[in-house]
Amino acid sequence: MGKKPVVIGVAGGSGSGKTSVARAIYEHFGGHSILVLEQDFYYKDQSHLPFEERLRTNYDHPLAFDNDLLIEHIHKLLRYEPIEKPVYDYKLHTRSDKVIHVEPKDVIILEGILVLEDERLRDLMDIKVYVDTDADIRIIRRLLRDINERGRTLESVIEQYVTVVRPMHNQFVEPTKRYADIIIPEGGQNRVAIDLMVTKIRAILEQKSIL
Repeated sequence: MGKKPVVIGVAGGSGSGKTSVARAIYEHFGGHSILVLEQDFYYKDQSHLPFEERLRTNYDHPLAFDNDLLIEHIHKLLRYEPIEKPVYDYKLHTRSDKVIHVEPKDVIILEGILVLEDERLRDLMDIKVYVDTDADIRIIRRLLRDINERGRTLESVIEQYVTVVRPMHNQFVEPTKRYADIIIPEGGQNRVAIDLMVTKIRAILEQKSIL
């Protein structure tokens, strides 16, 4: 079997700490051998739709993502070919004209709320991780992030959480936990789980003669 990158899927609800988990693993290996591919960059292009219609986009629904393009890019990275990662413009609610050049690496972390929802994505993963954090912690983190970093009002964040985020989490995100090989409670704060993940990844890399 030839050399092939390791693919790790990291899923979990909004505010669960999955980004912290991905970052912690990334820092263990250093940027020279690992890359993080965020599902959030792969929202569908909506430039063909009127702006009023784009405003109604449900970003927590599986159909919001262009998984076909994401899968195509993962296959390229698995062949050690570079990709041009799309960039999403949240103000215009469609894909930007910009792209980000990404060089292939030995470890690919695929991170996003619904990366375990699509069977085609799951089939590409060596390790499937679900970051499981209590709903009260997730909503507090989301409130702080959206108010401090995205200029949102408290009322708008709560309304979006109650009407969209929570029902979508219960319907689509939470059920994907059953596909996980590893469930990490409390995300990036769980140092034991992170260390176990790093050890497992090293073992797979050695088995594939990458390290």
